[in-house]
Amino acid sequence: MTDTPDHLARWAADLAGDLGVARDAPVGALLDLTRDVAHGVMRPAGPITTYLVGLAVAGGMPFEDAAATVRARIPEQE
Repeated sequence: MTDTPDHLARWAADLAGDLGVARDAPVGALLDLTRDVAHGVMRPAGPITTYLVGLAVAGGMPFEDAAATVRARIPEQE
């Protein structure tokens, strides 16, 4: 398996098609958000947050608003 951004984009697009959802996932932004949560809250919160953001977006919330809501809850690191 190749570990490149192109491979990840193909994986996301193919999986989205298999799941019957939109193929335009903001992969880079989701990875950044997941990283920020994993480091700012706790590691297991990363994938759970990504899932919850997906539910919010599926319910009609723009991704940018969902990401901003998440970021507002990440404690500031000193």
